[in-house]
Amino acid sequence: MFLSRLLRPRTVASAHCDLPCGVYDPAQARIEAESVKAISEKYQASDDPEFRTRALIIKEQRAELVKHHLWVLWTDYFKAPHFEKYPQLHGLFNEATKLAGAGGAKGAADPAVAEQLLMKIEEISKIFWETKQS
Repeated sequence: MFLSRLLRPRTVASAHCDLPCGVYDPAQARIEAESVKAISEKYQASDDPEFRTRALIIKEQRAELVKHHLWVLWTDYFKAPHFEKYPQLHGLFNEATKLAGAGGAKGAADPAVAEQLLMKIEEISKIFWETKQS
């Protein structure tokens, strides 16, 4: 008992996210998605099998990073009040992560799929910045 009182926090803090605000930004997902698109374009323009293999490996890594950055925003930044105000937000994240995944940009080298992913990220970004204004 004495030990639990001794180790009890003296100050309790609360926040709407797991880190101080200002560390989240959809730009991280967008930058990786732009890489996915550029790599897909270079892949399509090349007939060098070694280059194409390397391009696919790097593109898949970048697509996985897109998913990671989207998930961080979805699970750590956005909270219930955001989802109430923007009911389309869950759907946008679901669509965007699927576009980044194996059924989308990660599994294909199609610049058009990467462009669709970028458009979804832009929609999420607009909502993100609206939430930062309030």
